[in-house]
Amino acid sequence: MSTIPADLRYTKEHEYVKSTAEDGVVLIGITDFAQGELGDIVYVDLPKAGARFNANDVFGTVEAVKAVSELFMPVTGEVLEINGALDGEPALVNSDPYGGGWMIKVKLDAGGDAGLMSADEYTALVG
Repeated sequence: MSTIPADLRYTKEHEYVKSTAEDGVVLIGITDFAQGELGDIVYVDLPKAGARFNANDVFGTVEAVKAVSELFMPVTGEVLEINGALDGEPALVNSDPYGGGWMIKVKLDAGGDAGLMSADEYTALVG
């Protein structure tokens, strides 16, 4: 059974949004369910800091042994930072998706996080 933390918000494409201590800044990654479906992750392609995205835009890809999967931006905003640790250790996405396996840090635009699901709604989706 996948772990679905109650304090995060989710998309139907299996990305999560985690609030940080900074106002309007969130961490984005893929869920435990998603990494489990993908299998062993061997490469993560992420945008550069400063890139801007609207919700639902493709912001990168995750390459697993069996497949390549697009990453969909769950929010509207600007990328502040990428998780450089994933360059050398992409398997962090498998072993610690909600911790060391986060992918990008984003500064939200006003109202840029509309339409995200609660943990209960995501749990119902992945059943």
